[in-house]
Amino acid sequence: MSPLPTATDHSARDDAIAINSYTTVLRRPQVPHELFAIYWRDVHGPLCARIPGLGWYVQNHFDREQDAHLWPAIEGIAPFDGYALDGGVEIGFRSAEDRARFDAACPILFADEQNMFAATVAYALPTGSTTLVDRTSEPSPNGDDGLDRIHVHFGAARSDADAFGACIDRLARALAGDGAVLKVRMHLPRAYDNANPAPPAPNVDHAVPDARRLVAILELAFASPLERRTFYASDRFARACEGLAAQVARASAFAVSGVYTYVRDGRLTLAGLRGSRPAQLIERIGAVNQVSDEVRALLHTGRLAAR
Repeated sequence: MSPLPTATDHSARDDAIAINSYTTVLRRPQVPHELFAIYWRDVHGPLCARIPGLGWYVQNHFDREQDAHLWPAIEGIAPFDGYALDGGVEIGFRSAEDRARFDAACPILFADEQNMFAATVAYALPTGSTTLVDRTSEPSPNGDDGLDRIHVHFGAARSDADAFGACIDRLARALAGDGAVLKVRMHLPRAYDNANPAPPAPNVDHAVPDARRLVAILELAFASPLERRTFYASDRFARACEGLAAQVARASAFAVSGVYTYVRDGRLTLAGLRGSRPAQLIERIGAVNQVSDEVRALLHTGRLAAR
């Protein structure tokens, strides 16, 4: 697909998600990456999408071999040690009541994690995440839209969560104010507690080292890698990063190979209803009958709609 940046800021479309989580995922090393990605998209994804209460569910798949210049070296800030990931997941809710409905039903989901994940860590965002700017046109992407997307993970230099959060917030707002950056979504989760592993999936590792206990994540999008690297070389970017090392000890970036949206605004997307790849096939062939209300009701409920 070709890039689809717009002049309009669509950031307000994410405001309905009041409670969120950002989960890092690492595949089981014995599972081939292609098999892992397909299973996550087309088996685990639709299962999760059907858990009651969900308002928002997005898989971000990472590519470990896409680019060596995702985030520039900044004096005083080192990469996380041995930090490899295969994706990041957002699961969000419109209310605490919806979150409680999901929690009551999700053991059926957690039992599936051991089939593909070696480690998952769910960072809680009890007051949600913040989209500061979003000039991408598609609200529910299902694949690679051609944009240059990255997730940058930051680790705090000390235990002062407020100072760390304020520092990342200043950086995010400076980036969002620059026309070269098409999207900035900020996650400032509360500190992770190894004594309360999340999610509680059996036979999956949920522990983090001290360096990843208090983290922040920025989701960024550019029109192309050339636009990104040109921006990183600019004085504007240097000014945005001034003082960052006072609160940030670690930073590692991950290239996004595809964004897959299964639930938005409390409603199943076509990918959530059918699976990511079947949804792509339906769209590419223009199978309008497959998106009718009758077909949707049959697949979601197992019953034909009353005539």
